[in-house]
Amino acid sequence: MAGQAKPDDAGTDDRPDHLGHRQRLRDRFLVGGASALADYELLELLLFPGKPRQDVKPLAKALIARFGSFAGVVNAEVEQLKAVAGMGDSCVVAIKAVRAGIERVLREEVVGKPVLSSWQKLLDYCAASMAHGKIEEFRLLFLDRRNALIADEVQQKGTVDHTPVYPREVVKRALELGATALIMVHNHPSGDPTPSRADIEMTREVMRAAAVLGVAVHDHVIIGRGGNHASLKTLGLI
Repeated sequence: MAGQAKPDDAGTDDRPDHLGHRQRLRDRFLVGGASALADYELLELLLFPGKPRQDVKPLAKALIARFGSFAGVVNAEVEQLKAVAGMGDSCVVAIKAVRAGIERVLREEVVGKPVLSSWQKLLDYCAASMAHGKIEEFRLLFLDRRNALIADEVQQKGTVDHTPVYPREVVKRALELGATALIMVHNHPSGDPTPSRADIEMTREVMRAAAVLGVAVHDHVIIGRGGNHASLKTLGLI
């Protein structure tokens, strides 16, 4: 039909044994888990439904070549994925759904739980949410009297190396939510989580504004591109 969009799998059919290859790959995954597969093979599993009649191995390898690893593919932006030849909407959705699922699972492991005693889980969640961002993003984690996470909000987004933060807005939001403490988190797209002087000064300004109204600031965590992090509290800067 004229004007009808082509499905993701439009193109050359697989070799005659493509169904056997797919089943063997599924069997290996079921027996050995992800560790039994190379990055491109794990991507193949995700791409199978979107391209039921095509050999997806070349596309999977092209994605790894473009983004460097399975994690790089999953964390790529939608438009970046679409720019790879052969990537249709179904394949993009399958890949981005993996990232969304990871983030949701990690978030559920910290929401409503005392975060100070589950610190690594909190860091894992923040890294999954922010480590691959291309612009700075300032996130606030609001805690109740038990230091349980009651809200997680992105307050500001900025440029590649700066995010404007307004201490009064931070404290105002904490009071609106009934939070008694908070943790500040932001990312450094450059990859280096070392706090800048501006990061330190801003943190201290927020702490002063929050202290007046009885809201504690437990920490300010900076997430680097690879998921490495820096804690201003651990560094003795607050």
